[in-house]
Amino acid sequence: MSEGVSEIVEAVGAAILQSQCHRVVLSRRDSKRTELPRRVVVRPVTLSAGPRYQFVSEFAGQQTHENLEPAAAVVRITEWFPGVYGDLHLFGPVEDLSARVGRGGRLTIHRGPATTQPPASTSHDRAKRHLLPDGVPCAFLEAIGVMTSEGRVKASRQAKFRQVNRFLELVDDCVESLPEEGDLQVVDFGCGKSYLTFALHHLLTQLRGRTVRIVGIEREAEVVADCRRVAQQLGLDTIEFHQGDISGYSHEGRVDLAVSLHACDTATDDALARAVKWQAAVILAVPCCQHEFAGDLVIEDLAAVHRHGILHDRLAALVTDAVRAEALEVCGYRTRVVEFIDMEHTAKNVLLRAVRREPGEVDARRRRERSETYRGLRRMLGIEMTRLEEQLGSELIERVAD
Repeated sequence: MSEGVSEIVEAVGAAILQSQCHRVVLSRRDSKRTELPRRVVVRPVTLSAGPRYQFVSEFAGQQTHENLEPAAAVVRITEWFPGVYGDLHLFGPVEDLSARVGRGGRLTIHRGPATTQPPASTSHDRAKRHLLPDGVPCAFLEAIGVMTSEGRVKASRQAKFRQVNRFLELVDDCVESLPEEGDLQVVDFGCGKSYLTFALHHLLTQLRGRTVRIVGIEREAEVVADCRRVAQQLGLDTIEFHQGDISGYSHEGRVDLAVSLHACDTATDDALARAVKWQAAVILAVPCCQHEFAGDLVIEDLAAVHRHGILHDRLAALVTDAVRAEALEVCGYRTRVVEFIDMEHTAKNVLLRAVRREPGEVDARRRRERSETYRGLRRMLGIEMTRLEEQLGSELIERVAD
């Protein structure tokens, strides 16, 4: 066993066996080991049988959970790293440890100060712990009027506070899928008042220690001016805001994270198409007003649904998002549809979360299967062409052509 591997085994063993581990993340799996999860997150839990470590294994489109005793958890982790996974991140109360297997099997290890807080409780019935806790002053939350200077969330802004935290949870789950080196390039389509844009900047820079460049796009000139004022007040020179719409925006260079929250109707498709063409590593979209199929969607066996306008509209919205999610799969993304908290002005609470697959994960068989599924879904719904296909052109159409 090499000196570097011995250091990892010792650090992981000490942290887990001495209850000094907040979380372990294993990622960058060997492309040949497709039977194993793409990514694994290990966290402490307290069960009636005693302390355990829960392994949350992420496969394509699903997660599995397994609880192991501390000693067994150490064995599992050290079996998988560095043999199966190329990256290991250990988060502790005093320091964090990151290890990476590079070219030629060279192992590099980095230690730094702790970046996470311990959970208030590891019990399964524990109270919710936010990335932005109530009672801890936060400059951007104060600037947007959600929190007082003492760190207390205003009573009238509790819903917004919950929304911000839920959004950060969803983003944080994707951070490991973003490029690990260099500035992260982020585009936020239709950023509005940019509460979540500032939250995203805080998460990536203050909580995860990354450097970023964020561009927010908004149609209303007054809103853009307000966003620029807040950014100046906070001294943030890595966020810029532009007036315009999705279709009129062009971006030079790569985009790592593309965000589109409540772009109305087919504007969501415009944002998704841009993100796919940029080959963004992660795409987050909360669709709104999904009317594209509402006028044409008629399924004979669902006549009882179509008879009622509200049910027909909801079905059309669900179908629209299902088609979008499957289209992203065809384009090489691992896509999940998850629940987002209700927004302030709408009950729409579905978020599309797409992570670009690594080259080794995309083969001809997988593309063919996804294309067949997509074509079958369109045929069942009687859909000839979608807005997303129109915007993507050859990116999607060539893959689904009969």
